[in-house]
Amino acid sequence: MTASNRPPQSGDSEQSRGYPGRMLGLPESGSGSLAGLGRRLLALLVDWFIAYGLASLTVTFGVMTGRQFLYGQAGAAVVLATWLVLGVLAVRLFQFTPGQFALGLRVTSVDERLNVGVGRALVRGVLIAFAVPALFVDVDGRGIQDRVTGTAVVLR
Repeated sequence: MTASNRPPQSGDSEQSRGYPGRMLGLPESGSGSLAGLGRRLLALLVDWFIAYGLASLTVTFGVMTGRQFLYGQAGAAVVLATWLVLGVLAVRLFQFTPGQFALGLRVTSVDERLNVGVGRALVRGVLIAFAVPALFVDVDGRGIQDRVTGTAVVLR
């Protein structure tokens, strides 16, 4: 095994390991390369605002009062459920959420599977909802939710 294709060792430096995504078979830059943390967070924020807007329709249609929605736990649960359903369906159908689309990102499978199914999209969403797993990243910058589900957020 040559030095260029051997598995990384714990003592390897950043330079000898290469660029983020190399070990996953992703390109260094351009379409298909790993997305940066800033873009991913901004996409999440856009998705959250969209979910908040959609969930606020429960007030418009009389399901909740404005006070219940703004200050109650039920309102927060409706926003979270809306965000989760929106994310799971969008990733399954289109490979990106609305926020990821706006920022030129998509979710791709880095294992042998062709696409991200409903189960993997749901697991990703639930783990992201806990927020803590998304804060712990590997050497490639992927969060625990991506490592567990065999996915990565890449540039479109």
